[in-house]
Amino acid sequence: MQTTFGTGQPGRENTDLAFTDPLTGLGNHRRFFDKVDRLISDRADDPAPFTVGILDLDGFKPINDLFGHKAGDDILIQVAMRLRASMDSYSTVCRIGADEFAYLYPMVFSEEQAAEKSRMLIEILSAPYDVGERTARLSASVGCSLFYSGDETTEILINKAETALYHAKRSGRGRVVVYTREMEEAAKRVTRIEQALRRAVSAGEVEPHFQPIVDLNTRRTIGFETLARWTDRDLGTVPPSVFIPIAEERGIIGPLSQLVLRKATEAARNWPKDLFLSFNLSPSQLVDQNTGLHILAILDRTGFDPSRLEIEITETGLMTDPASAEKIVGDLRRVGIRVSLDDFGTGQSSLGRLREFHFDKLKIDRAFVSSILDDRPSEHIIRAILAMCEGLGMDVVAEGIEEEAQADRLVQFGCAGGQGYLFGKPADADATLGYLRDSYRGALHAKAI
Repeated sequence: MQTTFGTGQPGRENTDLAFTDPLTGLGNHRRFFDKVDRLISDRADDPAPFTVGILDLDGFKPINDLFGHKAGDDILIQVAMRLRASMDSYSTVCRIGADEFAYLYPMVFSEEQAAEKSRMLIEILSAPYDVGERTARLSASVGCSLFYSGDETTEILINKAETALYHAKRSGRGRVVVYTREMEEAAKRVTRIEQALRRAVSAGEVEPHFQPIVDLNTRRTIGFETLARWTDRDLGTVPPSVFIPIAEERGIIGPLSQLVLRKATEAARNWPKDLFLSFNLSPSQLVDQNTGLHILAILDRTGFDPSRLEIEITETGLMTDPASAEKIVGDLRRVGIRVSLDDFGTGQSSLGRLREFHFDKLKIDRAFVSSILDDRPSEHIIRAILAMCEGLGMDVVAEGIEEEAQADRLVQFGCAGGQGYLFGKPADADATLGYLRDSYRGALHAKAI
């Protein structure tokens, strides 16, 4: 005998279960897609706008880790109750991921109204949650898209909302972003650049350029910083400020970095042995425990002396996963590679990191150097950094020097190293070798005199 549990329709319960999230009792992703599909069909003859939104809980994983999975489930149930209670009779909310919810507003016709109602949801979710005898707080990010045309499918609408959500989370927690056509064009351009960059890395077409680092007192070149440069056959020259973040976000930064380091060390091994090579590591590389192995394998392959390599990392990179970064830094320093803290003063790190990580060098960010001549706070900050580094036994390089007066002021303050357009712009391997020949020829001539 088949049990129908009072539905009067055999199998109805199984259908309901297939469309229901078992934890919260909300509809699941299948229910949500079905609801949007039906609404698009209903409005086929008269495509009046409606709104789709995707809401993602900010920082839910750390709370889950801190309070435990049972408490995390309790919070999700409370989130679902609040969202359900905020919906009017026309609207629908479903749970479509671990900490991701989607909602459908059939009667919200404008971007302004969509953003306003979404901000209301974020406010509702920001109130404290009961977790046993304790409380927890959450924020949420939201991406919305509006249906305007009968050509749009459910999948297109949700993809647009997810793109908007991505922009919301990039701009900080607790934000709402409504999808726009400009966003669509930007997303297409990023995809084009990503695909071209993958091909370029595979074909070995990204090149290292080198910018001189000098002794400020003698103006003698003591090393070079490696900078990635890429010119694509279709896109033309793509600035590193564009392609490096895309490489980070799309998981290309590891292969890209290895390619550039290999080419850079191949070029630099023929330089005078007293010159060092400086190379930047990205935040994502500081959470990959294979990073050190990749670097050592490249040095072994190219025959470049580890003691001539200097790795630069940023304060932001340290903060991503301090324990992982500390291990990688320790592994590199044990084989003689020096480690430098880049862009000091603009990140989120505490001064305690300087003691914990035992950096060999600190680089003063160009933001302070550019205003050293006319901004008293910048002058005092640079003086303080130099005094601190002297006490810690760290070398210092000031970045972004473009004027003689800036260099003179830094020498006056006791800064030993400098880098910037005043001493040379980034140049490719051949031009750098020519620069070195001219420099050393000049030095030998001066000695002869």
